[in-house]
Amino acid sequence: MAREIVLDTETTGFDPRTGDRMVEVGLIEIEDLLPTGKTFHRLIHPDRLIPAEVVRVHGIDDAKVRDAPKFAQLADEMLEFIGDAPVIAHNAGFDRAFINFELELCGRAAIDTGRWIDTLQLAQKRFPGMANSLDALCKRFKIS
Repeated sequence: MAREIVLDTETTGFDPRTGDRMVEVGLIEIEDLLPTGKTFHRLIHPDRLIPAEVVRVHGIDDAKVRDAPKFAQLADEMLEFIGDAPVIAHNAGFDRAFINFELELCGRAAIDTGRWIDTLQLAQKRFPGMANSLDALCKRFKIS
């Protein structure tokens, strides 16, 4: 049985090295390409204010994360959920940068680059020159 984890994050901006942080992480377990029903979803206190232009993108504002745990408080539970499974993300480099930055900040090992599967790169190879955002792919494959 092939176990994989689909991951997505929401953040305060584009680059953890310039002070941006995660505000949400969501994981879905799949086995043999089908969701198992097991999920991991947490809001995260980013230790900074969330810019208004970012709130317009994902809808997560300072009030929503006021009482949320900081990443270090949920890191072990998240890593346990992931286990040794490959991690699938659309534009994986973005999510990987934030996840690994936060893991290293709290003294945990980064998730090895070789474990990440980037669905954006796969889509760009399969559909060169076409729009390959998640919205475009959902329309192309008639997924609501």
